[in-house]
Amino acid sequence: MAEENRVTPFPRGIHTYALRAGRMTESQRRSFETLASRYCVPCDGKPVLDFPAIFGREARIVVEIGFGMGISTAAIAESDPGTDFLGIEVHTPGVGKLLSEIEARGLRNIRILHHDAVEVVAEMLLPESVDGFHIFFPDPWPKKRHHKRRLVRRPFTELLVSRLKPGGYIHFMTDWSEYADFALAELSSTPGLSNVSGSSWTERTARRPVTKFEQRAEKEGRQVLEIRMVRTA
Repeated sequence: MAEENRVTPFPRGIHTYALRAGRMTESQRRSFETLASRYCVPCDGKPVLDFPAIFGREARIVVEIGFGMGISTAAIAESDPGTDFLGIEVHTPGVGKLLSEIEARGLRNIRILHHDAVEVVAEMLLPESVDGFHIFFPDPWPKKRHHKRRLVRRPFTELLVSRLKPGGYIHFMTDWSEYADFALAELSSTPGLSNVSGSSWTERTARRPVTKFEQRAEKEGRQVLEIRMVRTA
């Protein structure tokens, strides 16, 4: 994989997430202990991911980076059983919660990687192996000195493009308007991407469930902005 990675996404030691000290509930802990072996993909040694082997079929692959507590992830997967979803999250309580949702809803089209998404994309995804990336409400890192930690910026966006199949997409959402402007500029300047809405924001799709971050943003008077970019041939 090293020869196939032509960009270095972030300098060593730069993380795009903040580790939070939230405790796992008893339900989340139980789900993590009993279900992780069934639905979590091992990442020791960072193996190249073989999606047909992981899911037991050939299907469209959507990778969600930072799924939080996974409620919307589970709802999207439930509404689209013909697509397989790989959720990547570093926070253990969120992994435990999504595992419980997978089991409760009887979902068979979700797998989880409990690891740093930047390393997963760089070292475990083959070029042109993914149909879509979902990046919903990533850490905004609002202070200027922390902008280098933002996930949606070049050259990481270039790495995402290399993992997309032609026609594949990147769907980004945030309720921080300054981050939205920043991300739009970074994605628009990334070679190989085209904005499906021309040059600005995309309309919310009716089939996508409302996330808790959207509910909170609406309550606090903030607008949720979405960007949808497609990889050109």
